[in-house]
Amino acid sequence: MDKPARLIALGASNLTRGFATVVNTARSAWSERLQIIAALGHGRSYGIKSRILFRSLPGILESGLWRHLSSSPAVPTRALITDVGNDVLYHVPVPTILDWIREVVARLRATGAEIVLTDLPIDSIRRLTPSGFAVFRSLLVPSCRLSLGEARERAEALDEGLVSLAGDQGLGLVRLRPEWYGLDPIHVRPRFWAAAWREILLNGLSPSLDATGKGLGGLRLYLAAPERRWLFGVEQRHPQPAVSTEGGCEVWLF
Repeated sequence: MDKPARLIALGASNLTRGFATVVNTARSAWSERLQIIAALGHGRSYGIKSRILFRSLPGILESGLWRHLSSSPAVPTRALITDVGNDVLYHVPVPTILDWIREVVARLRATGAEIVLTDLPIDSIRRLTPSGFAVFRSLLVPSCRLSLGEARERAEALDEGLVSLAGDQGLGLVRLRPEWYGLDPIHVRPRFWAAAWREILLNGLSPSLDATGKGLGGLRLYLAAPERRWLFGVEQRHPQPAVSTEGGCEVWLF
């Protein structure tokens, strides 16, 4: 593809934790003037409203991202779909999750995007012990009532479905490397963020990275508000782009 002028990034906690790395890697690889459009957030679901502590976000399919894309000009675009496994813990059936991802792919295809999909960190999920899963579940999704066996079975079915979907749809598929994970079975360790996100974003491309530009700070991006969210049940709306740079980079959050 031509050098992207726009990156669309869809995900949840991994994308949120590594977002500064994603943004700065993409700008260095492709363009300082890159437009980055993201729907992300801890615990984010692709199809339903999700809540973590006192903050709620709409499902990615229900976010304003699609309205924004429909009114934007056609430009070379790379799109990333990641962090698909959250919905397993929300008791969403695997076929429904896969249908959501097919819908996401169809909408992204309408923009002309080249699409990259990541699988699940299935090796680290398989290594989970019952006690480890109980801690992980109670901290991240206290409402989840799945047993480790049920969660593992659904994760494996979803992983197989994602791999099959990528093949059927001709998507770029990035397999998440087991060494990127530690005791936490689903979050890439910070020391691997640079390597992991470069591999995911570039997916076989080898542009020379230009490290001369000034990187956007992680805290600035982490604290930037999305277009729509609920805090303590009160809906908030925020104008976009959330972040702009003098070099022409824009970051839109949904």
